[in-house]
Amino acid sequence: MLSGILVGMTADPDTSRTTRAALTESLRRERAHHDRCRVALAAMVDGAREHVVTGENVSASGADAEVLGYELRSRAKAMGELPQGPLFFGRLDFTEGAGHHSGQSYHIGRLRISEAPTVPPLVVDWRAPVSRAFYQAGARDPQGVAVRRRFGWAPGSLGDSTDLTGLEDEHFQDAYVEDQHRSQGQSPVSAFVAREIERPRVGPMRDIAATIQPDQDDLVRGDIGVSLCVQGAPGTGKTAVGLHRAAYLLYTHPQRIRRGGLLILGPNRTFLSYISEVLPALGETGVRQSTLQEEIARHPVTGSDSERAAVVKHDARMAVVLRQALYARVSSAGVNSLAVKDGSYHWRVRADELVRIVEDVLAEQPPYGIGRERVRTRVVRAMQLQAERRAGPQNAAWVQKISRARAVTAYVNAVWPRVRPEEVVAELLSDSASLEVAAGGVLDAEEQQALLWAKLPRSWKSARWSAADLVLLDEVAGLVEHPEGYGHVVVDEAQDLSPMECRAIARRAPFGSLTVLGDLAQATTPWAAQSWQTALGHLGKPDAAVVPLTTGFRVPEAVVTLANRLLRRLDVDVPAGRSLRRDGELRVREVPVGEVPDAVVDAVRDALDREGSVGVVAADGQVGQVAEALGAAGIATAGPDDLRARVAVVPATLVKGLEYDNVVAVEPAAIAEAEARGLHRLYVVLTRAVSRLDVVHGRPLPF
Repeated sequence: MLSGILVGMTADPDTSRTTRAALTESLRRERAHHDRCRVALAAMVDGAREHVVTGENVSASGADAEVLGYELRSRAKAMGELPQGPLFFGRLDFTEGAGHHSGQSYHIGRLRISEAPTVPPLVVDWRAPVSRAFYQAGARDPQGVAVRRRFGWAPGSLGDSTDLTGLEDEHFQDAYVEDQHRSQGQSPVSAFVAREIERPRVGPMRDIAATIQPDQDDLVRGDIGVSLCVQGAPGTGKTAVGLHRAAYLLYTHPQRIRRGGLLILGPNRTFLSYISEVLPALGETGVRQSTLQEEIARHPVTGSDSERAAVVKHDARMAVVLRQALYARVSSAGVNSLAVKDGSYHWRVRADELVRIVEDVLAEQPPYGIGRERVRTRVVRAMQLQAERRAGPQNAAWVQKISRARAVTAYVNAVWPRVRPEEVVAELLSDSASLEVAAGGVLDAEEQQALLWAKLPRSWKSARWSAADLVLLDEVAGLVEHPEGYGHVVVDEAQDLSPMECRAIARRAPFGSLTVLGDLAQATTPWAAQSWQTALGHLGKPDAAVVPLTTGFRVPEAVVTLANRLLRRLDVDVPAGRSLRRDGELRVREVPVGEVPDAVVDAVRDALDREGSVGVVAADGQVGQVAEALGAAGIATAGPDDLRARVAVVPATLVKGLEYDNVVAVEPAAIAEAEARGLHRLYVVLTRAVSRLDVVHGRPLPF
């Protein structure tokens, strides 16, 4: 049963004066506890800085001192950069007889706060095992919890105790609450949870530690060794789940993650700016957040491809073509016997044995660079066996001398030449004969022709590399030498990845796990996968579980219903989304085509009368016209990169992953016609609204 108090709101008339007084006294005590936590946190920050000074004076070996200093400085830096805000958002009171936690109470927050290492903490980290009951306890399974308390804080609070405006208690020992959730064994939706989720979206994305739902919590706390794919409908919090899973893994497996590292991959810099404050708010500041393009950027992008060429370059068959082009450079044809002078002796390896060495190494299929060194090692070993039969064991210096012999190096260069990825790709894309040899039986003549550069560079050093070329270069670089992998990689908006991009990510987590986030209905690239099983195969995790998230709070029911109408026209097999929000508003304005700009101005003015951010989304080719109309009407606007602007004019191709309280969708037909997967793009646009969607059109709607 829920009971609570919200300061500044009328109390429930059925609540007795005594009960209201008790709730008010509880609020006073909780504010006092928060003040105590604030003092303790300040002491923790000061202590971390003092440890840096002390640690620098510790007598240890150079390596140990460096590691210790790095650890202490990193902790002090992280503690000092914690953003201001409330220090707890919930509390658990356990029943007597609840095992280890019998009769205990714990405040739950974004990080652990204690007055001393040996005393119980004032705040328990939301990732700690005991905190799981805060997200999972329900009427059917209380998990030993007697009361779950949620706290209400003033919007934008920096953590002043007076901003603690209310509290809400769930009593699990009381009778079941009669509502629509009883049949599922769930507790009623908390008013505080709903209010937090529906709070206006201005600025970067917020963490959801206070509002994680049970199905989201299951995903967040998944095993580090298990790769996971989340098929999330719009507004279900899949991005937040991925970020909180990253924070959870950093908390539960710090040594393992520190050894391998953790990487967050987003689709573009605008998206990364939007999510950039989530992990620091959860106390994690050392995580690399990047785009795949940045990870594979061997050269700046100065060239471009036709759509046909880009589609072929992103095709999985290019991996076969590139492998054949690379290993075509290996050849033992025309090899003669090899002799190396060693004092008064000559050590010789017959031609047939040299050929066999190359063939054996090729059959093992090692990375190209490793294969080259295996050939050298085996040639030297053949000579070493001769020397040992004549003069006994040879030392390492002798082996190194023979390895560096000019004749050995000349032989290795002849049969297994050293090569740069740029040389392989440039030759393939500029020489039709080389391309035909490598791509014969893999790509047809028309596809080969599409790959060839129209303007040939003098050499690979003067080539103008396109974004798709960088993916090819990364593939060859991975064939030459495997890159070091991360312990865990979170991939967001994964539905837009090509097979070749998936392979690039797989190379960065050969032994680590992946959290793959996306929605096939929002796939907008020409090479997007039609199924997660296909994409996961290219990502090197074919056995990863695909878990759907279909229920969300972010997008209002009216907007979800409209989007589901469009979903039926998309060629994807994903479940329709549903919303638990009955608020929100949908408006469709049909006006003559010439009056669309004026109607957009009216829609934006209506949105400005409401709380929150306003996103005006149009086809890329219409963005300038829309911004000009709004400017002429005296409405200040910004681009999507200005996350704190009240009104942003956003090209449809950049809106993915973003959200606005009020969205004005301009001329859906133009968005749908702007690209091959335009209907998918339109689906993205329609689902960016948190509170209100205003569709302005002069042409017939495409759904």
